[in-house]
This record gives sequence, C-alpha cells and structure tokens, in this order.
Amino acid sequence: MMKMKRIHFDNLNNKFWIGLLMLSMLCFLIGVIEPIELSNQSVYKYMSSAGYFLLAVFLSKMFWFKNTVQWNKKGIVLRINSFLGKSLRFNDIITTEMNGRILTLTIKGERKIVMDLNKFTDDDVLKLNKIIKENTMTNN
Repeated sequence: MMKMKRIHFDNLNNKFWIGLLMLSMLCFLIGVIEPIELSNQSVYKYMSSAGYFLLAVFLSKMFWFKNTVQWNKKGIVLRINSFLGKSLRFNDIITTEMNGRILTLTIKGERKIVMDLNKFTDDDVLKLNKIIKENTMTNN
C-alpha cells in the first residue's frame, strides 16, 4: 500500500510570522539609518544583517516542505507537485470543482487549473477544498 503524502498548510495571517517580518524591517532600518552615534559602529552592521537573515527565514518557509499551501484573505499559493507552484487571487477564481480527487479551478479568462490530489490524505484534500471555497465565496 502506498503511503499518502501530507500537505503543509500555512495561513499567512499568523501573528508570529507577521511579527517576525516587522522585526526584520525594524532591524534593517536601524542598521541602515544608524539613529544613535555609538562607539562601536559594527552593531549597525549586525542589525542590518539580522534584518536580512530574518527576512530570508520568512521568505524561505515556502521551501521547507515539498507540498505547501499558503494563503491569506486575498490569495493563495499552491505548491503541490511542483517546485514554484501557482499564485492565485481568490477574486479571480470563478468556480471550483472536485471530481473524486481531481481539483479543477476555473480562473477569469476561462483558464483552468487542474490538480491531481490522489497522493494526498483525505483530510488534506478536504481542507484545501474548504480553504478555497470559503475564501472564494468571501471575496466574490
């Protein structure tokens, strides 16, 4: 029997990640502006470097897991069975259709995105469908 794969879900409205992004910007700005004259100027280089590092951590989390879904109230990034994935705005999604384990999204301009979800657990498939349907209805 084949082991079912999991999808990692990442809601971008998470306060931890928003806080990390704000801290990154604060460190970077302090490192660049140098608001106080210090005897040891290398502190500002470390602050700027810390800002870049925290930003890199934030942006790299999409690549921590092989199959990832990231979303917020505006859109979704589906990285399932691909390296870069697809980025969609919820208000561009016209219809969603689930035939067995095949998810079909119709996008404005009559473009269709078809995803084969046969290798993933039932819970993950249902959660993905629920996220897309809830946010599509809210934004349309």
